[in-house]
Amino acid sequence: MINIRPVSDLRNKYPEIEELVLKEDEAVYLTKNGYGSMVVMSLEKYSKLMSDAEYNEYVENALDEADREAKDPNTKYYTHEEIFGKIRRKISGEKI
Repeated sequence: MINIRPVSDLRNKYPEIEELVLKEDEAVYLTKNGYGSMVVMSLEKYSKLMSDAEYNEYVENALDEADREAKDPNTKYYTHEEIFGKIRRKISGEKI
């Protein structure tokens, strides 16, 4: 459930907000004059959010690189048989 509280609750009801954030692992959305102002969350939740964002950026960059390579007319494509043949030869100790 989304927890929306006025920013004054941060000062007046800190223990309640702390319990939601730390014990129930929920983010609390704070409003000021009826408009969104900030979000309070645990360090663990924030850390996970940042690591997820970094992973997503890494995947996005890898996909962009793959798209660039696919557009390059000099890119060499291998067939299924070529790839698995190389792998089998490498496993069996043959020179590739």
